Amino acid sequence: MTNSDLAAAFRQEARELLDQLEQVLLDLDQRPQNADLVDSAFRALHTIKGSGAMFGFDAVAAFVHEFETAFDRVRKGKIAPSPALVSVGLAAKDHIWKLIERGDEEGGAEILTQLSRIVETDSAPAGPSEAPAHSPAFLEDGPRTWRIRFRLPHDALVSGANPLLLLDEIRALGPCDVTAITDGIPTLDRMETEVCYLAWDVVVTTERPRDAIDDVFMFMRDDMELDVAAVAAPARIGEILVERGDVPSHVVEQALGKQTPLGKLLVAAGAASTDRVASALAEQQHLRQKSDGEAADKPASPKASASLRVPAERLDALMDRVGELVIAQARLNQIASASSDASLKTIAEELERLSSGLRDTTMGIRMVPIGTIFGRFRRLIHDLGRDLSKEVKFVTSGEETELDKTVIERLADPLVHVIRNAVDHGIEAPAERLAAGKTAEGTVRLAAIHAGGEVAIAISDDGAGLNAARIRAKAEEAGLIASDAKLADSELYQFLFHPGFSTAHEITAVSGRGVGMDVVKRTIESLRGSIDLTSTPGKGTTTTLRLPLTMAIIDGMLVRVGNGRYTIPLSAVEECVELPPDIDVATSGRSFLNIRGSLVPFLRLRELFKTTAPADRYPKVVIVSSGELRVGLVVDQIIGNNQTVIKSLSKLHAGLHCFSGATILGDGAVALILDIPHLVGFGQAFEERLRGRAA
Repeated sequence: MTNSDLAAAFRQEARELLDQLEQVLLDLDQRPQNADLVDSAFRALHTIKGSGAMFGFDAVAAFVHEFETAFDRVRKGKIAPSPALVSVGLAAKDHIWKLIERGDEEGGAEILTQLSRIVETDSAPAGPSEAPAHSPAFLEDGPRTWRIRFRLPHDALVSGANPLLLLDEIRALGPCDVTAITDGIPTLDRMETEVCYLAWDVVVTTERPRDAIDDVFMFMRDDMELDVAAVAAPARIGEILVERGDVPSHVVEQALGKQTPLGKLLVAAGAASTDRVASALAEQQHLRQKSDGEAADKPASPKASASLRVPAERLDALMDRVGELVIAQARLNQIASASSDASLKTIAEELERLSSGLRDTTMGIRMVPIGTIFGRFRRLIHDLGRDLSKEVKFVTSGEETELDKTVIERLADPLVHVIRNAVDHGIEAPAERLAAGKTAEGTVRLAAIHAGGEVAIAISDDGAGLNAARIRAKAEEAGLIASDAKLADSELYQFLFHPGFSTAHEITAVSGRGVGMDVVKRTIESLRGSIDLTSTPGKGTTTTLRLPLTMAIIDGMLVRVGNGRYTIPLSAVEECVELPPDIDVATSGRSFLNIRGSLVPFLRLRELFKTTAPADRYPKVVIVSSGELRVGLVVDQIIGNNQTVIKSLSKLHAGLHCFSGATILGDGAVALILDIPHLVGFGQAFEERLRGRAA
């Protein structure tokens, strides 16, 4: 492994640790008394420092050392975790990444100065320890002895690990005895210079907790053999007597301060009988033997194999190959269906089964939980609330909902724009909220949920809501609508996606220039998705993004309209029915079908596509849905289902809003993929116009 590979591996690990540190710091801001969060922050800093020094990032290690020391003092109760410490910690997290990426040290001294000021100001006991009530103080105090046995992976030296540094960290915990285990060393003719054959047995006595030992091995613990066992201490007999209720804890505490053996002292004072002490001694010996035996007999920890890092480019290349395989398999199926060779049909069916399984597996690899980007918005909300002097709570749900990694990557920026608008324009200032009968703290909710073959992501706030009158006035001022035009509120809201449109009274560092929401809409539509706005004055606004699960391969329904073939995403199809014969085929425009008591508008695709070929005698209607809306698509023939490899349309076809892409059929012909959200919206708009005329 080259130095550049090692540096890249460190950067990737550091990025994950810094993201974890950011989330821990934000949690600590909400729950400053949570000791587990403090420990998590310390471990993340400790790992970054150790691995940074190991891979030659000395400036990173030196900077992180100061913060590690500060959080170590927080762990020991010498400093109280405060909002100021969290804020400077977040700034330090950003600076650490700048050091790793660009080696930029500018601003580091100022951050350390702020840290020093906070440490000096807050240097006071954080409060009484939260030791469990049932644990006597003497059981928690004093040094403990641990036996540590570890063996590094064979490729540890190649990866840059240094066992001497690990041993130095253990020695820093307290007095220790180190023994090298050499039984794994082969003969000289079989020895490889880059393989680590040694193991170590270390007995260390320290006042630090068990977590301090785990911290030493944190960076490589998943790949190594590690066993840590407590060695029974002499005071164990006192613990046994107290736990069994034979002796009060305060009596043992007093006895431990004297030089007389504990058992004799308790018997002489009449606090315990000889039989009780003898029984406790026997139990102590049994526990010591059991501890030593378990340490010796415990099997080596299995090497972790939970995940494997693969560059994203390789996944994209794999997806392309699978797409080509699907097209070739469709071609083979067509040839087999026209042949009378039974063997060829069998092979085609087997290949179809295998390619389908490979497709599903590859798609599963590309699917990523949307929660991977939810975490970064907590920092955004935190910083916006501070900059705008607003109190904002951030609530998320549906983090486990999965989307294609391509969609996830392109979704981050649109969500940032929507959330910034929710905090800046939606959430009122605390005084305004209190005057309106609300709590001073506003709430922004981010939720994701599967809805058929798509994922719906809703960003909602409990703010003032959209001002339809102001939007209309701004649209009239910009010449977008006539002053006497009659538009519903939902239609007015769409002007917010117009380039340069903004209702803000003034331009701020956050928003007000009318740039953002138009970009959001273009990005979502380029992902074959849609965006909706709903708002209730005084109660808040909800922005809903609807996105397809994947951008690569989908199951499609192939239909024929005239002489052309088209693909409908199968996930959007609800059912297929025949067009009733009593509906006049020659009637232009759109009509309605009665589907089990519900009126569903339908579109004649022959008219929409201006097809001149003769119509079939018995046309079919494919009922499709997008969200809660439905529409029927009248086609000449339903050919069947197939695996559809999505190909993007060229820039010359950007104006074809009825189509979201194209696919290659088994015979080499091209079939356009229908844009269902656009067609559903077109049909529903026609229905609303008809209802308006009727009213």
